[in-house]
Amino acid sequence: MALLEVNGVSKVFTQKRKPAHIVLDDVSFAVEQGQFVSLLGPSGCGKTTLLTMLGGFMHPNAGEIILAGNRVEEPGPDRGFVFQNYALFPWMTVKENILYSLRVKKYSKQEQAERLQELLDISHLHGSESKYPIQLSGGMQQRVAVVRALASRPKLLLLDEPLGAVDFQMRELLQEELAHLVEGAKTTVIMVTHDVSESVYLSDRVLVMSGIKGRIIKDVYINLERPRRRQSKEYTAYVSELTRLVRLAFNGNSADVDSTAAAAAANNHSTKRQLSYVEAYNRASNKYAQNS
Repeated sequence: MALLEVNGVSKVFTQKRKPAHIVLDDVSFAVEQGQFVSLLGPSGCGKTTLLTMLGGFMHPNAGEIILAGNRVEEPGPDRGFVFQNYALFPWMTVKENILYSLRVKKYSKQEQAERLQELLDISHLHGSESKYPIQLSGGMQQRVAVVRALASRPKLLLLDEPLGAVDFQMRELLQEELAHLVEGAKTTVIMVTHDVSESVYLSDRVLVMSGIKGRIIKDVYINLERPRRRQSKEYTAYVSELTRLVRLAFNGNSADVDSTAAAAAANNHSTKRQLSYVEAYNRASNKYAQNS
């Protein structure tokens, strides 16, 4: 049984004197424990709306979300959420930010101290415990936000474009730090992103969402060893394929996905340079079946 199941989820926004806007229509997918899954698609396709519902901050109009056998109906400690601007408490130190959820849940002082050391280890923040967010670099703020979300050991970590506000020069470095953090925590992640290369670098799977009603037009398994080499032919092949899919998603041409893929497969030169996504799917499925 998958850790997370999204079953026929739909979301409609209504306003007075305006026609109803269908953001998501009958969206379904499942996520296995330990997977890093990215939601990729054009602006307005419903990625953040879906993530918000996974967090329990918003309810679907139809369908259901099941996490570890329980229906998601409200926010809970089984999910950690990292916002685009990190949303750190500016009046709290690094230590106080990280331990916030543990204090709310009334963990003992010994439990808090032990967990703090674990999180400082994986985030390389030793020596910064007494600093305030304003004294930290963007990368350090990101690490604090992620380990704060991980403090109570959630089953699912939700990331809403965690690098969306970072300039290009720092983005790749912070992607490497984020990959290290998530791998060290051994958690399940769903991330919203607009960045195709970022989705390939970080993810085990990428769900490409259509610009019309948020439908998933392709579920792409990324079969690359970690750490990933951005300049490798395999890496650039995934970036190229996902870029093509996002262009189709922008126009809502989900029906063209299979036909264009078939045309590409007919080209021998193209297929030699691209990975077999069926093979990647099978390998990934076997990997998670063995770890479950």
